[in-house]
Formats: sequence, structure tokens, C-alpha cells
Amino acid sequence: MLIDFHTHCFPDSIAEKAIPKLSFASGGLLPQTDGTVSGLKKSMKKHGVDISVVLNIATNASQQKNVNNFAAEINNNSDIFAFGSVFPFAEDALEELDRIKALGLRGVKLHPDYQGFNADDPRVFPVYQKISALGLITVFHAGYDYGFPPPYGGTPEKVAVALRQFSSPVIAAHWGGIGCCEGVLSKLCGENIYFDISFGYGAMPKYYAEKILEVHGAKRILFGTDTPWHSPEMELRVLDTLGLSDSDAEKIKSENARKLLGI
Repeated sequence: MLIDFHTHCFPDSIAEKAIPKLSFASGGLLPQTDGTVSGLKKSMKKHGVDISVVLNIATNASQQKNVNNFAAEINNNSDIFAFGSVFPFAEDALEELDRIKALGLRGVKLHPDYQGFNADDPRVFPVYQKISALGLITVFHAGYDYGFPPPYGGTPEKVAVALRQFSSPVIAAHWGGIGCCEGVLSKLCGENIYFDISFGYGAMPKYYAEKILEVHGAKRILFGTDTPWHSPEMELRVLDTLGLSDSDAEKIKSENARKLLGI
């Protein structure tokens, strides 16, 4: 089984405009799908992905409900597990987290740079605490972002501070922090946090991938791609270079994700 814990897609009416805009903002990244749900499912079938976790992001307060309604619409707890999102500074962020739980969504995606906050900002701690009280999973965009200038809001140092506020599972995307390997090793490895390996192809030096696996352990690593920006084939090629045992490869490809999702 192969579970992709980090994918994105959009309503059909939005995808056609969103994908070129995001590609341009990120320096011309070549999308691997058209950004739709059907495009994601075609990619899953092509690359042998059994389940995809779709991560949605509310970039402002007015988007919350629509973003989470879309997540609920595509979520089937079969081959698609969609996560919701809240804008951390929205007046009704805590109430919207209750609604995310009621909609049957398993988790929340937070993106410090898209949402304009630092992961270690105490003003956001009540959101973290509410997520934990509801037993939801949190996925942070971690490290640099191709579409934004520094300083970045989800560096390992900042995520490490945020982590203290959680009692439910937390995932730091992109090997714990894209472009922040030394910080990941010193601040996050060994802590009670998962990393997904999304967007590692061409961005994660093999030395650091091996070191993170050695220090953090395969039991807290999740397969992910960042579709539509990377394909499953790309990230599987990275894994194939790391000399994983069959047991560790299975943990990363599906076992850890099945435990988190309760399947």
C-alpha cells in the first residue's frame, strides 16, 4: 500500500486559474496534475497511490468555511482523506475547528507564510490547544517557501516552540523543514513529531535525508509528494536511494499513515 500524506487540489472552477498563478509565484514550478480532484485521482492510479491526504489552506478569514466545505465534499475516508484549515487570526477560528471536527475531517493544515504568522507566536497557541482538545492532526508547512521571501514562519526553531502546545499529532512537512536541515536535526529530530518527505526530490540532499532517518527514525516519517508540484515517482526515487529495509520502507509508505488516520 502507498499513502501520500501531502497533496493539494482545488475545486474545478478555481484550479484552472490557481495552478498557473501558484506556478508563477513559485518560480515556474511545472505542475504534475491540473490541480483538480480528478487530476489527482488520475495521478494516483498512474503511480499506484492507494490513498491521498488532501491539504487545504485558508489564506484569510473569509475563506475558512468555503475551504472546509470543499474538504468535506471531497473527503470520503476511502481513497481521499481531506484536511481542513483555519485562519489563525480569524475571530471564529476556534468555532470553525469545532465545525471541522463535526464535518468528519481528520486534521488541519497550517501554512505560516501563506497565512501570515509565525509558528511560535503565542497569539496562535489557543488554536493549537483547541486542535489538541479535538484530537485533530496538524500539518505545518515547514521551512522555506519558494513563493515567499525570508524570514519564514515555519522554521524548525519556531515549530519546536509550537510543538509544546500540542497533545495531538503534529507533522512538519518537507522533511521537517525544506532548506533547514541543520535546524531539523538540532531542534526537531527525536521530538514527538512526524515529518513528511514531500518536495524532497531535487531539494533534499541525500546526506541529510540519511541523517534525519538515522536520528529521527522511520517510525515518524510519512510518504508525501506535494502534488501537483511533485509526483509520487519523484519521491519514490528519493526513497530508493536511502538503503531502507523492507520494514522501514513499509512504515514510511503506509504503516505510519494508517496509524495516524486510524485505518
